[in-house]
Amino acid sequence: MNLQNLSGLLQSGDIKALAKTISYVENEVKGYEELLGALKIDTKIPIIGVTGPPGAGKSTLLNQLITHYTSTGKRVAVLAVDPTSPFNFGSLLGDRIRMAKHFNNDQVYIRSVATRGSLGGLSEKVLEILEVIRSAKFDMIFVETVGVGQSEVEIAGLADITLVILVPESGDEIQNIKSGLMEIADIFVVNKADREGADLFAANLKKLLNHKSDGSITEVIKTVAEKNIGISELAIAIDHFSQSENQFRKIQLLGDKAFKLIAKQKMKSIDKDDLVKEIKKEIESNSFNLYALVKKFNV
Repeated sequence: MNLQNLSGLLQSGDIKALAKTISYVENEVKGYEELLGALKIDTKIPIIGVTGPPGAGKSTLLNQLITHYTSTGKRVAVLAVDPTSPFNFGSLLGDRIRMAKHFNNDQVYIRSVATRGSLGGLSEKVLEILEVIRSAKFDMIFVETVGVGQSEVEIAGLADITLVILVPESGDEIQNIKSGLMEIADIFVVNKADREGADLFAANLKKLLNHKSDGSITEVIKTVAEKNIGISELAIAIDHFSQSENQFRKIQLLGDKAFKLIAKQKMKSIDKDDLVKEIKKEIESNSFNLYALVKKFNV
């Protein structure tokens, strides 16, 4: 299977071609950029980000959402962004472990991608991989993050819809939620809502949401993913948000994605090791100026 044939095979929904294309893009095989440029990408396929702190039940909730959507005949792709192994830079958490329930479902494609130390827990390749998946005849794409560092913020620049999954115990940190996740969430999900304090936490979230700076309304949905409670309501909210997405938001999102890709291309010529060597050479000088050094590399 060569690069020239992959684009056509992707459009036919060929899973083997999809897996191979993602590997080519992830490993930057020669010619992968030309392949990306030849893709026929369906930008109408919604990308749904699923994020939140560890222990919130993201994977369990996602499993239930996949079951819901595939039961209606939809094809679903999942990109699970995992912590990087310090030994082989591979994916530390396997998609087979987290999504075992759907592993043999031909309506579901699941792929893990390692963060490779990327700031915020998101691989710089995620955006490109998502565009590959968007060219392969899926009805919707989920991106699940590790929920650490700045990944919650970064995913807002990649997803058409961002779900932030919380649990009632998060109420103790509600001020942190207000300063961080509040601005990026399109839908808040209070999972494990059969626990004590869930109703109060959901009510407090709704009060905070009334003060969003842009005046938009963010829904709060209560779920108990393990018991499949609230999943249908959450799916309705996702579908409604997807259908009501305005043109201005879409253009802004595409602009953000274009900016990320341009920045990545600009950085290709800069080698961090060379940068460190140059600093080591010049730092002993009394006239050392970091901005002047940066300008030398920014050509």
